Amino acid sequence: MKIDMVSEHASPLATLGGPDAGGQNVHVGALAAALGRRGHDVVVFTRRDNADLPASVPFAPGVRVEHVPAGPPTRVAKDDLLAYMDDFAAHLSRRWLVRPPDVVHAHFWMSGFAALKGARARFGGRRVPVVQTFHALGSVKRRYQAGADTSPPGRIRLEGAIAREASAVIATCTDEVTELSAYGVKPDQVFVVPCGVNTEDFRPDGPVAERGGAPFRVLTFGRLVPRKGVDTVIEALRHVPSAELVVAGGPDRRFLDDDTEARRLVRLAGEQGVADRVVLLGRVAHDDLPSLIRSADVAVSVPWYEPFGIAPVEAMACGVPVIASAVGGHLDTVLDGVTGLHVPARRPAALAGLLRRLLADRALRRSLGSAAAEHARDRYPWRRIAAETEAVYERLVATAHTPAAVADRARS
Repeated sequence: MKIDMVSEHASPLATLGGPDAGGQNVHVGALAAALGRRGHDVVVFTRRDNADLPASVPFAPGVRVEHVPAGPPTRVAKDDLLAYMDDFAAHLSRRWLVRPPDVVHAHFWMSGFAALKGARARFGGRRVPVVQTFHALGSVKRRYQAGADTSPPGRIRLEGAIAREASAVIATCTDEVTELSAYGVKPDQVFVVPCGVNTEDFRPDGPVAERGGAPFRVLTFGRLVPRKGVDTVIEALRHVPSAELVVAGGPDRRFLDDDTEARRLVRLAGEQGVADRVVLLGRVAHDDLPSLIRSADVAVSVPWYEPFGIAPVEAMACGVPVIASAVGGHLDTVLDGVTGLHVPARRPAALAGLLRRLLADRALRRSLGSAAAEHARDRYPWRRIAAETEAVYERLVATAHTPAAVADRARS
């Protein structure tokens, strides 16, 4: 199949760790590469955010990234990109006149806006089916961030329209299905396919990063933003005197002093009396993450909300037990009492209790870690995620060519 992915702000070529570069970038790149390995011809369309970027870049066998001229060729915060999505859609429409894909897969709501608008014309006498993955829903963000939500005012309304117009919606967790139903999305339109993990790199055996002098290491990693709950882990550390906390994520270590969230966390560590046991590493290259994860006794991921949460899956794949907040995608990925432990979000005392329990019980850590690695190998390898995604594409492509679908299009 010819598969076109649209990922307006999250390029698979981007450096990870910034405010708008994280799990979605990994997901888009890894899924595209896995589909390429399955013999498909994949193009990822992402916005040009640097004037020096070439129009097209090979990414993996069968996959290339095309940079779309929409808005200024500089970095723009993702919440400010809606104004350029009409231009993005016009570019897609022109490209699809030349090379119509079999299916389009949009990632994030603004990508869906551009993809659906770009695909409303007929290409080669047919309309191209558009699959939508949101990665995060505005309704959830507004619920948890309220006035701190910087999304465009019309996001929730537009998301609902996108979800209903799309040929199918791929949700990354079961919790998202409930949220989509509130948008009026029909159940038979939604398919649950989780994010994946590279189980060849993220595995229990392999190099292990050096450790400090503390008896135990607790690790949390991901984007350095308030909703990720790193402050909760720092507050819990006060009651876990035998452990050091390593925080990976955010800008390069050289620039942590200029980062608002990093400064807040350093200040909090001082107030809690644990500054000597908290290490902020800044950005860690994705290739270096497995060895860092393997150096930890426990990985912690306690955001207020989490559309999916790739960090716990990567930790599990490395055989490290996880304590995760009982929210969103974590409810699917971390099997409570089997591959890790659930904790209420924003509850440092409860987190401290679980940390003390795990760190005091080596046999429990081994049991959870072993089960975690097995679960990750079975459920989350990219080859399986690609196969499940491909099955959704094939169903839509087959349906698009049925006589009933042709008649429906003729009436529209």
